[in-house]
Amino acid sequence: MRWLLLFAALPALACEYPDEGTMPLRRAVSQVKALPEVEAWAKAMHDQGEVVQYALLLEEDVKEKRRCYWTVAVSAAGRTWRRFQVSPDGRHLRRETADPRRREGR
Repeated sequence: MRWLLLFAALPALACEYPDEGTMPLRRAVSQVKALPEVEAWAKAMHDQGEVVQYALLLEEDVKEKRRCYWTVAVSAAGRTWRRFQVSPDGRHLRRETADPRRREGR
């Protein structure tokens, strides 16, 4: 009976964290920072004197099609511009599109 409870709880667990120290965290943010649209937007914000922030939100992981993603929010001037989802291994990146918080930050 204990095993049944353990397996029932597995879907609620957070993304698996790769055993690579802090590298997965830096890699996730770097993947987003290197996107051409993010680089262009960040440059425009810097030119306006704004500080661009990249927040890795580990508590907001997303699971889809048997893959887990961490959320990276990109913001400036107190507003979220866009949110992205990056797999912990850094191999998969998705642009979030249906989040109402994204629309507020535009």
